[in-house]
Amino acid sequence: MSNIANTPSPPYYAVIFTSKTSENLEGYDSTSQKMLELVSQQRGFLGVESARNDIGITVSYWRDMDAIAAWRNILEHQKAQSKGKATWYSDYTVRICKVEREYSKP
Repeated sequence: MSNIANTPSPPYYAVIFTSKTSENLEGYDSTSQKMLELVSQQRGFLGVESARNDIGITVSYWRDMDAIAAWRNILEHQKAQSKGKATWYSDYTVRICKVEREYSKP
């Protein structure tokens, strides 16, 4: 996933997931792909951007807080989160922000 998300005019919301992976990444790539497919079907989902080097940063964009809460409550997503907490991530932080302004290269 290397494209910059095409988001609407603000306001909208961003969920920033910053992580460091552990040594055990068994099943990580397939689960990540499943989550990408599932999130793209969610009401209010606007796009996602992700990069990984020493740390990984994934930013998902949402129309509103209700859409974020609905995604958090999807059972498959909860299972992936549990696996991440227990196995795949040695450290992580989630930040939720309201995007009030944006600009980009014409």
